[in-house]
Amino acid sequence: MRRTILRAGGGSVRRAASLLAAALTVTALCVGDVIARSYPFGPRTRSVNDLGNQYVPYHAHLWDLLHGRADGGLLVNWQSGFGASFLPDFGTYLSSPFAPLVAVFPRDEIDLAVYVITVLKTGCAAAAMAFLLLTLRPGRWWAAGLLGTSYALCGWSVAAASYNPMWLDGLIALPLLCLVGEWTLTGRRPLLGVLVVAAAWAANFYTAYMATLGAGLVLLLRLLVAGPPRRRALVAAGRAALTFALGVGLAAPLVTVVYFGSKHASPTRFQDFVPATGQDLAARLLPTTYSFATPAVYVGVMALLLALALPFHRAVPRRVRVGWTLLVVAVTLSMQWNPTHLAWHAFTAPQGSPYRQAFVLCALLVIAAWHALSYGPPGRRALLAASALLVLIAAVASRSHLVRPYAWPVLLLAAVGALGGLVLLAGLQGGRLASGTRRTALTGLAVVLLAGAQFGEATANSAATTRQRLAGMDNYAPWGERQQEQSEAIAKADGWPRYRTDPGREQTVGNDPMVVGGQGAQYYSSHTSDVLYRLLTALGAGWTSGGRSPQSLDNAVTDAIFSVGARVHSPPDPHQTWPPQDGSRTTVSRRDVPPLVTVRPSVAGPRTGVSAFGASPYRNQEMLLGTRVYSLPRLTVRTATGKPAHGGDAARPGLLVGPAARGTGGRPTITARCRAGSEAYLWAPRLSGTARLTGDVAGGRAVRFRSDPSRLAAMQPLGTVPASGRLRIELSLDRAGRIPNRAVGCLDTARLHTAVEGLKAGGATRVSVSDGTVRAELPAGSKGTAIVAAPRTAGWRCAAGGAAARPAGQYYGLIAVPLDGSSTSVTCTFHPPGLRLGTTVGMASLLALILLGFLDAVRRRRAVAPSEPPSTTGPRSDGRRAPNAPGDLGLLRRMSGKRSAVGAGRRAD
Repeated sequence: MRRTILRAGGGSVRRAASLLAAALTVTALCVGDVIARSYPFGPRTRSVNDLGNQYVPYHAHLWDLLHGRADGGLLVNWQSGFGASFLPDFGTYLSSPFAPLVAVFPRDEIDLAVYVITVLKTGCAAAAMAFLLLTLRPGRWWAAGLLGTSYALCGWSVAAASYNPMWLDGLIALPLLCLVGEWTLTGRRPLLGVLVVAAAWAANFYTAYMATLGAGLVLLLRLLVAGPPRRRALVAAGRAALTFALGVGLAAPLVTVVYFGSKHASPTRFQDFVPATGQDLAARLLPTTYSFATPAVYVGVMALLLALALPFHRAVPRRVRVGWTLLVVAVTLSMQWNPTHLAWHAFTAPQGSPYRQAFVLCALLVIAAWHALSYGPPGRRALLAASALLVLIAAVASRSHLVRPYAWPVLLLAAVGALGGLVLLAGLQGGRLASGTRRTALTGLAVVLLAGAQFGEATANSAATTRQRLAGMDNYAPWGERQQEQSEAIAKADGWPRYRTDPGREQTVGNDPMVVGGQGAQYYSSHTSDVLYRLLTALGAGWTSGGRSPQSLDNAVTDAIFSVGARVHSPPDPHQTWPPQDGSRTTVSRRDVPPLVTVRPSVAGPRTGVSAFGASPYRNQEMLLGTRVYSLPRLTVRTATGKPAHGGDAARPGLLVGPAARGTGGRPTITARCRAGSEAYLWAPRLSGTARLTGDVAGGRAVRFRSDPSRLAAMQPLGTVPASGRLRIELSLDRAGRIPNRAVGCLDTARLHTAVEGLKAGGATRVSVSDGTVRAELPAGSKGTAIVAAPRTAGWRCAAGGAAARPAGQYYGLIAVPLDGSSTSVTCTFHPPGLRLGTTVGMASLLALILLGFLDAVRRRRAVAPSEPPSTTGPRSDGRRAPNAPGDLGLLRRMSGKRSAVGAGRRAD
């Protein structure tokens, strides 16, 4: 009965193939994680790199938003970066239709929620590809299901997108956009096509852009293969262009906000593109190979064999063979040439993994494999040629260091299973092997061989990739006791918006505030604003990821500037092996700080921008505070041998010191004199190691400094200056570094207290914050400039009293509002740059879509009116549709006036 149903209708066939593909994909992913002993099936964390640093925290913040527990809303995230624009982050990381599923999980199971979403997305990508394959060409439903699994578990998906879950929306989008292309060729489902494009671009515009390029190439090839008259080809291409333009237009409110968020982001440090070598490219076609900087184009041995056999498969029309072969080769070459490589990435060099477009090539390989199989299994000659090419690829790959010893048995078993199954199918196709019941049994054996080989290979590849990725990348523990303690401590101390509670200098991930709560400087995003980056760097803060991940700054002056009234102090993260445990526990310290909005003299203007900062972070902090509170003593810096350190030059200022030689007891030292009782700070942004107060200070604690080409070390507090006033700082370095000329600052706590009291006396009496709005009530007669302790990023508009809102001023990077003495309140609102433009474009696209739908409905009604003559677009008198009828499934065939290769040879099984 089931066989009859599957043969009866294309919809049933496609649904069966999609379900098979999704089931195999989900099972293989989970079994692979079981073998790798990876979370949630084992003790090994899966939160590597940006997954733990960015994406899990962003989903945790979304959980808080959906449950009404977040500080801020869609416009402003008040927990990160002292107040960051959130809509660009939402459009980049959280706009997937799968993301809201986090709400159904407990808050402390956020890692599990992200894992489940990742698995669901991958399964949906498999189902979408299987559906597309049977739309492009009829064929065996189970074969489409297997190839859908090949696509969803391709190297790019398992190696790169599994820990960048928003990229998986692009994996789903590509087959769906190709399906939209098919609809535009035949004039079907115009409204649904626009909505699919809009959903793809809204879910993740970055990978949707690449998927759109890939779908455009597939559409172009389909037109070339069909060979219709030029006019009809142009009409079809125009229809496709209009569909995609309207779809992108509907997504414009998010796309434009993300674009302008990137424009205002801090500049990052990109590496020059280096094409992968031939042996590495060949290696990434094989199972269980992995590297961060090479294209992950593995699609499984069965799909690879079929794609390699396509040029030699004589049952496939020549146009199809040549077209798909050339397209695969052209896309492969485009990944290796810098201009086209940039074109794939929207003409912006990617930071991190360079081959983010590899999933497009994987899709093309799978579609080429489907064309080789849907016309009938390749014969012996084609399989022999494909096997020879596979051997050649393996021989070239053997020279790559990416091929581990265990890759060869996996490859051998997969090749034997795939070849065995394809040879059996080829024999059954020709009717040479058997008939009747035995034929059915042999068909089942072929399916078992193909499915078993692919499942085992995909599982092994997933497990090996997971283990290798974990060994080669930074990784972070899932939610546990540490995060629970931090979260509880912050909840008890929280006083927002009266003051901020900083999660602390000893961070667990780059976005701690989103995970455990509080409102701090920590923030890691592709949209970290340039204003925030420059402001915090000028004040002595540290950062990673080329400046896009600023860290908390444990400093009494900056706490006063940013109204940080409570600060969490945690022990080193036990999951990380490099910081030694110090036996401390999670504690909270409190400071008396000014309110979020204070009043300063009238100094706002061009000279008070971020560019007005000088070289010394101590003096920069004083500029923001408005009072001199530091003394900067002269330093004596000596190397590990006791000799004076040498100075640098204009390009590399500071005194050079290096680690002590093995077997020697000496260490580099810094000596200075300060007022007794003041607090000593050390600013050495290019130092890597520890620093400790010694001499008159008993039991001085060692503080860590970490720096490298993509990381800047933060200013650190060392302790209290002893009664003698003599400071001796002992350094234990990992490698050579430079000490700035004014590296030590001694803070006069009495002066700071006086400055804080002055700011409190003239500051806001009441502050309220809601999403993108800050309202402050000021003492009567306030004059000068109201300063909001938040970075003045693009989009802020402010008004004093009942005046009209204007673009906010800037006070050394903070929001500034001029006062005239008559205003007793200040209101600042945030409007994300690009939102107005995107909304306008979106509304125009929506109106155009409605108008086109109305005109199409009118045209259809006129076409069926009995008083009208027969229309060229309506039903003919013989009951059949005209050649250019919008719903005609045979449009491609009729476009060329002959039975085209695209529509020929349809099979139900």
